[in-house]
Amino acid sequence: MSRNVSPADRIATLDWLRLVAALAVVAFHYLFRGAAAGGFLQEGYPQAAEIAIYGYLGVHLFFLISGYVIAWSAEGRGWLDFAVARFVRLYPGFLVCMTITFAVMLAVQPEWGSVTVRHYVANLFMFAPALGEGFVDGVYWSIVLELIFYGWVTLALMSGAFQTLRLELVAVWLVLSAVNEFSIGSHAMRLLFLTEYAPLFASGILIHYIQTRGRSAEALVLLAASLTLSTSLMAIGKAWMQAHYGTSVPMIGLAAANLAMHALLVAAILLRAKVSATRLSLAVGGLTYPLYLLHQNIGYTAIDALAPLAGKWPAAGLVAAAMLGLSWFIWRWIETPMRHALMRVARPALSRLALSITSITRNIAHAKPA
Repeated sequence: MSRNVSPADRIATLDWLRLVAALAVVAFHYLFRGAAAGGFLQEGYPQAAEIAIYGYLGVHLFFLISGYVIAWSAEGRGWLDFAVARFVRLYPGFLVCMTITFAVMLAVQPEWGSVTVRHYVANLFMFAPALGEGFVDGVYWSIVLELIFYGWVTLALMSGAFQTLRLELVAVWLVLSAVNEFSIGSHAMRLLFLTEYAPLFASGILIHYIQTRGRSAEALVLLAASLTLSTSLMAIGKAWMQAHYGTSVPMIGLAAANLAMHALLVAAILLRAKVSATRLSLAVGGLTYPLYLLHQNIGYTAIDALAPLAGKWPAAGLVAAAMLGLSWFIWRWIETPMRHALMRVARPALSRLALSITSITRNIAHAKPA
């Protein structure tokens, strides 16, 4: 590695928890969804499907972790610095992995995943459906939600509300989420305010708040509310699963899994001082983003190609291992250098923009009324 890894700038337990979330999603796609609907895989894995179906909750775990990490990274940071850092964190990896997936899909052109150059161009902007095109890989939907979340945090930082009114913001968000999901049912609000998944992001924010500012009654009540609401809203995903796959996880299983995910995040925070950040944990945390972006469509095509030669179980294992290796390579040798190069370019421009905004703000504040 080019730099030393310090517990001050990494939480190793969260890196390992990210890997758990990513592998859960991989298992869901390879061992359940691939054969459950849509003909993505020619052969299924019925022996593992009953467990693998829980793997989609790995995305929920990612949202929980994201709420905590974003609250942590926003502490003491200006809105412009935060926004640029988040963009630089997401876009290079997305660009590389989307391009690789597009190239594979263009070469293979499976019936379930054919792509065109129009798809690629639209996906360069990350919000492809807004441009009338589908995602090159379906997993990108959650990246869009992350970007919307980052946008709201940026606005909260700009206004100063994130620093001074964090609990109030979370309370309003939870109420808005409940009202929309249980009463209004607006798809636009679901996207704009992330109402289906808001309680997961909120739980992460609240866990960070309690860790850094103490266990106030207000924060604990809000955390209990977000946990309860996130469990209730899992019924939406359950209904979607039932409609598309003809099966779903029972609500009692979803409730237990949601409680376990919250407990895992809390445990990761409590144990952060006992698990040192190392080069291995840094690599584990780093490769999870490319792994999430790459594994699905490329994995389906690779498993179908290998299964007739090696058998379906060895094929799934080999492809999963190859995805891990490729993800590490992309993180280490492509994505990380790209991020560093972008930051070198962005920092001077960021400083100039921040000074300009500060100057304009001061001039407005000191302007005398006519």
